[in-house]
Amino acid sequence: MLDWSHNAYYQRLLLRHLPRPCQRVLDVGCGAGEFAARLAQHSEQVDAVDRSARMIEEARRHTPGNVHCVLADVLADPLPGKDYDAILSITALHHMPLPDALPVLAAALRPGGILAAVVLPRMDLRHEWHVEFVAAVAHHLLGAAFLVNGLLRGSRPFVKEHHTRTGMPVVMNPPLTTREAAREAAAVLPGVRVRRLLFWRYLLIWEKPIVHDVRPAPSRPSPTSSPTD
Repeated sequence: MLDWSHNAYYQRLLLRHLPRPCQRVLDVGCGAGEFAARLAQHSEQVDAVDRSARMIEEARRHTPGNVHCVLADVLADPLPGKDYDAILSITALHHMPLPDALPVLAAALRPGGILAAVVLPRMDLRHEWHVEFVAAVAHHLLGAAFLVNGLLRGSRPFVKEHHTRTGMPVVMNPPLTTREAAREAAAVLPGVRVRRLLFWRYLLIWEKPIVHDVRPAPSRPSPTSSPTD
């Protein structure tokens, strides 16, 4: 009764990182399309990819016309577009090796574009025990608040759908801790930022550099003196 969706909770966080204005966005690991539908309100076009045929079928039923749902594995198939203003992802990147996935996504961004992902880390009690403790307490407190709000107003935010009903693939033991993910990401994306979020996720943010042309201007020939009479 007090359980709720951390993925849905962090959608707003990713939306805050969208460039304004935004013409084309890629949603990696779109699942049933809930986040892609929200992205469609902020971008002219959304490409939503997932490697699960069942998830893409669901997404096509639940997204508006400016969302293009594509069955694809980002590590094996061509992406549906390039020069994206932003590439976003919620709990999908831990399903793939970061050193392989991040360069593919980075190449698909336009200069100045944003890569933002909420990712599930492996538990790291040695370094994050205090975060785990606060998260466990806060999870139940917010769950109670959401339940009361639902009883009073007739709706509950961040309702959690169980993966056995949705068919969404689940990794029970993610491969990387937050610290390990930060090291691997920094090795392929200089300037990337990775920070632990409260509710069992970390946030990865990277802005693709804008490379300015610094080539020297062609030298002009020295003026020659006119011959004297």
